Amino acid sequence: MSEAKTVVVVQARMGSSRLPGKVLRDLAGMPVLAWVVRAARAAVGVDEVWVATSTAAADDKVAAWCADNKVPVHRGSENDVLDRFAGAVRASGAGIVVRITADCPFLDPVVLGLVLRLRRRAGAAYASNVDPATWPDGLDCEVLTAAALLTAAEEARLPSEREHVTPFVRNNPARFPAVNLAAPLAGLAEERWTLDNPEDYTFLSAVAAKLPAGRPPSFLEVLAVLDACPELHGVNQHLQRNEGYLKSLAEEDKT
Repeated sequence: MSEAKTVVVVQARMGSSRLPGKVLRDLAGMPVLAWVVRAARAAVGVDEVWVATSTAAADDKVAAWCADNKVPVHRGSENDVLDRFAGAVRASGAGIVVRITADCPFLDPVVLGLVLRLRRRAGAAYASNVDPATWPDGLDCEVLTAAALLTAAEEARLPSEREHVTPFVRNNPARFPAVNLAAPLAGLAEERWTLDNPEDYTFLSAVAAKLPAGRPPSFLEVLAVLDACPELHGVNQHLQRNEGYLKSLAEEDKT
């Protein structure tokens, strides 16, 4: 394991209560997962891109897509995603790990590169653009040292910490110094560019059809499409950000 090696780990599985099979749905001629991997590979400072999926039979399709497209894949627990990530970190030999999810097809390589650079310049254990959230939902990037992630995998106990990978690190800033990349424009946090519901798929498909082909889009290009077609905002903006994580916290409060 070398801190010089930076590995993006894409969290991907077929199971989704709100939109099953979303990560391999077609989006303007490519699977959603292909959009994410392409963007991650284009970011400055990234050495490798891996996919972390589960050992569930349904995720054989994810593993097969990775094999067909020469993307390294690690398979682990379906529900203990933190342990799954830890396995990917060990398998890849990463010193710095980037966590992104496979439901963010408009991931911007420049934004990812900035979060990587911010962590490096600050010497922080953790860097993101989500705490607080000022970027569109769907541009989320989290960067942390492999040591921090592996410590979390060893010590985290709450279900929300196991299922969502980084809460243990974020909840212990004294142990894991953190920095955040704020968006340069006001109001971007109101944008929803992630894929979690049928309405999201309708929205993303309409936007993707108008984006330049053959390369990852920048967030400014997505905004330009929305400026030209403001009616698209109404398709999915009523949906809640981080619904899955908030649900996990609510379940813990009941116990």
